[in-house]
Amino acid sequence: MIKRISYYGCFSFIFCLYVYSSHAQKIVSNPKPLFQDPVFDGAADPIIIWNKKEKQWYMLYTNRRANDTTLKGVTWVHGTRIGIATSKNGVHWKYKDTADIQYRPHENYTHWAPDVVEYNGLYHMFLTYVPGVFTDWNHPREIIHLTSTDLLHWQYLNTPLLASQKVIDACIFPLPNHQGFRMWYNNEKDKKSIYYADSKDLIDWVDKGKAVGDKGGEAPKVFEWKNAYWMIVDNWMGMGVYKSTDLLNWKRQENRILEFAGNGNQDQAIGGHCDVVVNNGKAFVYYFTHPGRTGAKNTWKDVTSTRRSIIQLAELTENDGIIECDRNQPTIATLKKPFKN
Repeated sequence: MIKRISYYGCFSFIFCLYVYSSHAQKIVSNPKPLFQDPVFDGAADPIIIWNKKEKQWYMLYTNRRANDTTLKGVTWVHGTRIGIATSKNGVHWKYKDTADIQYRPHENYTHWAPDVVEYNGLYHMFLTYVPGVFTDWNHPREIIHLTSTDLLHWQYLNTPLLASQKVIDACIFPLPNHQGFRMWYNNEKDKKSIYYADSKDLIDWVDKGKAVGDKGGEAPKVFEWKNAYWMIVDNWMGMGVYKSTDLLNWKRQENRILEFAGNGNQDQAIGGHCDVVVNNGKAFVYYFTHPGRTGAKNTWKDVTSTRRSIIQLAELTENDGIIECDRNQPTIATLKKPFKN
């Protein structure tokens, strides 16, 4: 009798381990790649925001025309629109539509790199606008301000006066103690340095000058986590990380993140232009890669396979004041509904 009980106890223990192991594998099996655009296969520059009315997450992103083989030079990165995907949990995404942006002062135009914040029940988008479709990079660009009640339909509000006529990649962050908002952006006229501007109401902005200029980069992303402020900047060889206690003085850490190849599906290229979502105490980085751009840079050819871009997901960790990101670790990233919503 004792032996029989022992046998069944052992069997039950092994069975429980198997069930637990299988369940754990299901929890951490987030997809790689996370999202591929079904129209142009050129998803890049993602921003993640909670849609309060629909009670789901929205991803807005630059939709590069990667699979159009007729486009010359960098025309495929121009003429772009903002794509939208939706998700209940921040992990499994479904393509929804193209953002309806009511600002078309030029017959041909380009939309890049949206950043979106919600304030007093209204969504505000700060979008890079290029007045045309060009074969090279030598043209003006500005950051325009639009508003929406549903994250789909956007009305033009104004164009903030910033440091130059060639600015891109806005990032908006609320200042502490309800003092207003700060915008960081890339001033391409000053060696691709990161500049900033302040506003009390998201409408009127005062440019404040350079925030970070020790190394050229773009797409600043500022967030608060682990009792500090962080800024991630795309350096085109992985992403630089800066730390601050006051949102003014930034110290760069030695190591970049997402610089070296991962081993996940289509995750062997450097990570670029990211968003960071701090949710339930964890920080998740949504970044894009060009999966066809592996190996030395001078070996890439400008073809469809190297133009296409996809969205990937990883978790950030913080150790002794240093942010790290192991893109090869399974990521448990089911996003919860924001506390304030």
